Amino acid sequence: MNLEAIRNDFPILKTQCAGRDVVYFDNAATTQKPLPVLQAAFEYSTHSNGNPHRGAHIFAIAASEAYDGSKETVRRFLNARSTREIIYTRNTTESLNLVARSYGETHLKQGDKILITIAEHHSDLVTWQRVAHKTGAALEYIYVDKETGHFLPEDLKKIDDPAVKIFAFAEVSNVLGIHFDPKPLIERAHAHGAVVVLDGAQSAPHRKVDVQDLDCDFFAFSGHKMCAADGIGVLYGREELLNDMEPFLLGGDMIDLVEEQETRFAELPAKFEAGTQYVEGAVSLEAAIRYVEAIGFDAIREQEQKLVRRTLEGMQQIPHIRIIGPKDPAEKEGLVAFTVKDVHPHDVAQILSAEGICIRTGHHCAEPLHRYLGINASCRASFYFYNTEEEVDYFLEKLKGVRPMMGYGD
Repeated sequence: MNLEAIRNDFPILKTQCAGRDVVYFDNAATTQKPLPVLQAAFEYSTHSNGNPHRGAHIFAIAASEAYDGSKETVRRFLNARSTREIIYTRNTTESLNLVARSYGETHLKQGDKILITIAEHHSDLVTWQRVAHKTGAALEYIYVDKETGHFLPEDLKKIDDPAVKIFAFAEVSNVLGIHFDPKPLIERAHAHGAVVVLDGAQSAPHRKVDVQDLDCDFFAFSGHKMCAADGIGVLYGREELLNDMEPFLLGGDMIDLVEEQETRFAELPAKFEAGTQYVEGAVSLEAAIRYVEAIGFDAIREQEQKLVRRTLEGMQQIPHIRIIGPKDPAEKEGLVAFTVKDVHPHDVAQILSAEGICIRTGHHCAEPLHRYLGINASCRASFYFYNTEEEVDYFLEKLKGVRPMMGYGD
């Protein structure tokens, strides 16, 4: 991987703050966009902009071709069976809401159980709380070891309960950084009749996804976490399940026939894509997938592992740093969450920001996990393939100065 050439594709990485190069370590929140992705969206907007599926003129046809063509790239990226199984949404959050509303609220009843993990993002937690409240189903949790981040073996037995009708979890925790091997969990859940919803927001940008091999029922991810535009997300769903679900939104383009009192909905995937779609986002997602695939997931993982290893080794040499989750770099998927003793995470982030370093701070939309771990908030450094070891060294150097800056000794 020619890292220098890759970084030249990302003009924003050359931005300076107060005369310093900016180090961008908030990739788990959103990634930066390379020139080929920006150019693809610009090319569409300046040469093919139209309303897809709504006209016979050349721009409407061009927009339709761009939109529908991008679906085939996504289908191939996920190894889905058909583009009918690919639904465009705004982001992972909307994808998970679609499943919760259109499947969970219509297929669950009192006496059923929904199983999630304590490590879930709010979009895969609050959604299921509401399903439980509306249907009378019980919401249960799998907890993790507070030091290693691994699932508690006793809690994994909950998957074997036939009352569990939905098992939803993130393949990679956005706080712990750990990759929960999904395939054996999915097999175990299916053996007892559960439908499995996999949150791939933190996995799809970093490792190859094969939904047929995983055998998951639903898979959700966002474009903006893998170099595409903000506002484009994907829901993969088994065709037989999607066919049996009610539409999430109602309006134009998701109908086959409308009469005064009745409506017949369109076939998949249009049934779940009401209104004018974000074609620029679809085009940018297609370009981003091609860009990431050209680099290769093996190269991406190799670079991220170098960065994680260097970060963990450096942090363990700094007094009063608590690393959240596993400390083995092989178990971290491109991010490290941490706290600094006696210093609020917001202060850590502001001090580092003044040095041109961008990290995330807060509960990362995983408040129950933070509360379970006994902390209110944490800091998070998250990497992508365009980050460098030199940036990690600069980050660690400035991190050492945080406590002294706040008036604490080493």
